[in-house]
Amino acid sequence: MNPLLNPVTLSKVIKSYLTDADRIWRYSKEKLERYRDKAFRRILKNATKIPMYREKYKDIDIGKIKGIGDIEKLPITTKDDFRNAFPDKLLPDKAKKDRYSVISTSGSTGKPVSIFVEPLFMYKTLIFYTRVLKEYDLSWRKNRIALLIDLSPGSGEEEFFSRSAIPSIDRVIPLKNIRVYHVGDDPERIMEDLNKFKPEIIGGYPDIMKILATLKNRGKGENVNPRYIASSGAILDRYSREYLEETFNARVFETYGATECSPMAFECKEGNMHIQADIVNIEFWNGRGEKASPGELSEIVITSLIEGGTPVIRYNGVSDLLVPSDRECSCGMNTPIIERIEGRKIDTIVLPDGRMIPPLAITGIPYQVMSDVGSRIIEQFQIVQERYDKIDILVVFKECDDKEKNTVKTKLKEAFVEALGDVDINVKEVKEIKTNRREGIATPPPVVISKVRKD
Repeated sequence: MNPLLNPVTLSKVIKSYLTDADRIWRYSKEKLERYRDKAFRRILKNATKIPMYREKYKDIDIGKIKGIGDIEKLPITTKDDFRNAFPDKLLPDKAKKDRYSVISTSGSTGKPVSIFVEPLFMYKTLIFYTRVLKEYDLSWRKNRIALLIDLSPGSGEEEFFSRSAIPSIDRVIPLKNIRVYHVGDDPERIMEDLNKFKPEIIGGYPDIMKILATLKNRGKGENVNPRYIASSGAILDRYSREYLEETFNARVFETYGATECSPMAFECKEGNMHIQADIVNIEFWNGRGEKASPGELSEIVITSLIEGGTPVIRYNGVSDLLVPSDRECSCGMNTPIIERIEGRKIDTIVLPDGRMIPPLAITGIPYQVMSDVGSRIIEQFQIVQERYDKIDILVVFKECDDKEKNTVKTKLKEAFVEALGDVDINVKEVKEIKTNRREGIATPPPVVISKVRKD
């Protein structure tokens, strides 16, 4: 049965759409904090019905947890907690599993994390994503929207967009203005369809966007001229942003989320990344057991404030490095700002002296080099750390004369040596940087690969 045909569910969805979507603009900081406390208490109450959390909290007086300010009294929840508890300990006792959907992370370690979500959770999550469209004066009903996402079987995006939420909405309100593509599909076929569809906004992973940009520069996709490109799911480095903006003549902005707790933040028109504080709590920790200060590279602990399914409370499994900010923004959203998203910890470069270099500290170098020498011959690049003291820069060049190519190679090496110090830097020209394949599914290649231990 379509959940939207259930009057109770439909009324809740309508109420959420009318009251929740604009909250981050309507509420003052003080009112937003009161709302967050109330939402957190509700989430915590639901958690006490879940066997996994009952075991974790057995020695804690939950009655003394009054709001977000008391959240550090609760223990951390890890990926292994969820993995070990799935499926029987992640739902209330005697819960009917057929009322829930299972969403899973990509499982970069080969062990995905799976949790349960209710239909209402998925509908509310989509409502919160419409905030991004509102910020850029777009409508989910009127504007042509193209999404390039991971539709691998079992993924969260596959559940939302292919199996549950979007299909059920489409049966009630036809969504002919929205096209969804799998990032593993043939890029040329995607480009051909986009050329017919003529999207006004394209959202998805930056690396597949760059592949499409390369195709456009080769004469494909004459009618693919979006007003906006929304990047999510991977590092958006300076090179990628500039390359996409230049190729498509579009405003590029960033969104940030995670399967276990999405969405979490998005970039406003002023260029600031705002935390959606009414639906997620993000704690910033500096790796030394201390709360991070503004401007300090941080690990994060997240708590979802959206009801419906397995609660996600003080979860440290989103392996990103973020930099918090104490700046104010004039855009109208009364929410905290993230200064930078530095990328996945597994992609961090670790130097022989122990220094950790976040991806965004070096992925802008190719763009800077091209700007300095007045060239645009780099089509794609990848940074591969083979050893602590050896890093390869793999580069795909456009057709050009050897003099220009050699100049860029030399400048690239000099720039990386300056940034990283006493490390063997090798700039290697390659014909292509291959996509990854897992169980026959293609995924865009990462910008940074580090093969050294991070501990």
